[in-house]
Amino acid sequence: MNGTSVVLLELDPDLHAVGQDKSLRDGLSVALQIGETLWVANDETISLERLSLVADGKTGSYRYGHHQQFSLHDYLLLPVPPRTRANPEEVDVEGLDYHDGYLWLVGSHSLKRTKPKLKDGAKQAQEQLAEVRPDGNRYLLARIPLVERDGTYALTKKDQRNGKERTAAQLHGNHKGNDLTKALREDEHLGAFLGIPGKDNGFDIEGLAVAGDRLFLGLRGPVLRGWAVILEVELKKDNETPSLLRLKSIGPNDRLYRKHFLHLGGLGIRDLCVQGSDLLILAGPTMDLDGPVTIFRWPNGTDPNGERVVPASELERVLDVPCGQGVDHAEGMTLFSPDGGTVRSLLVAYDAASKHRQPRKSTVAADVFPLPQPSK
Repeated sequence: MNGTSVVLLELDPDLHAVGQDKSLRDGLSVALQIGETLWVANDETISLERLSLVADGKTGSYRYGHHQQFSLHDYLLLPVPPRTRANPEEVDVEGLDYHDGYLWLVGSHSLKRTKPKLKDGAKQAQEQLAEVRPDGNRYLLARIPLVERDGTYALTKKDQRNGKERTAAQLHGNHKGNDLTKALREDEHLGAFLGIPGKDNGFDIEGLAVAGDRLFLGLRGPVLRGWAVILEVELKKDNETPSLLRLKSIGPNDRLYRKHFLHLGGLGIRDLCVQGSDLLILAGPTMDLDGPVTIFRWPNGTDPNGERVVPASELERVLDVPCGQGVDHAEGMTLFSPDGGTVRSLLVAYDAASKHRQPRKSTVAADVFPLPQPSK
């Protein structure tokens, strides 16, 4: 694509995904730029990774390094606390955003189906395909205060800001679900999909955008007859426990959520991003497929004025994102302006990065695309 450039992300080679030798760069699922820092996460960890700008763009290519890892267990009460640091149960962070001094994050909330091992024979492979289980840490929707120190940002459990105490907090729940999944059990559209693994078009959160007091959660699945789903929620502090959050009644008949249906040509939502009053939507396959991948704009999507059903004619097609065969699956995106100027670009990070994206050990390249301005 004309004008596309790259950003090199340098991660510590001594840090790996949980319980295995998989490099962090091989499974990036989110990206978020805040000032001169870039936050990313691998979906098989219980941590967030902070990178800092170490080179300017005079050569047309930015570079981020000085990698520091922040374990979520140090700030939140994970539904399944790690018994050891070597092999904790993954959070599967699939959404990240920043608002009003808080870093917000969301796990996928999805079930997983075991991959069959063909070398074990057909009978065992069939038995493995029948195994469906939850990872309890995936039921996480939380916010953590961010503080600025020495020109960069760091997570903190507690902080004072403008005379008010800010505390790390998460939606009430446990290893079997949380208040959101509980509220969705009887939903006429989504309830039946809570028991289906994410990669089988089951319930699977893969995008988070924060606009004022509202959170928008993009679902990779289910996609219903070609229509993707965005959930809108608002959280409040628990009156008795500052480290817990509760859902507010914002939907019809005091429902704890709103639903928005968008026709993305049969694609599910892989990430969300706020630009002004608009929502940018990274859309890709809900099933285990390579592509296509497209970024759409939902004009005024952060202020939908009630529940919406949005046809394709009301969405703007921003750009098509390249994908590979079995590699380079676009998973995370963020507005990108490392010099602090007007945002004119969009950074996209990839899961299953191909070899050509890995020029050096523990380094991976993300793409930067020119971001067309809204047509209206």
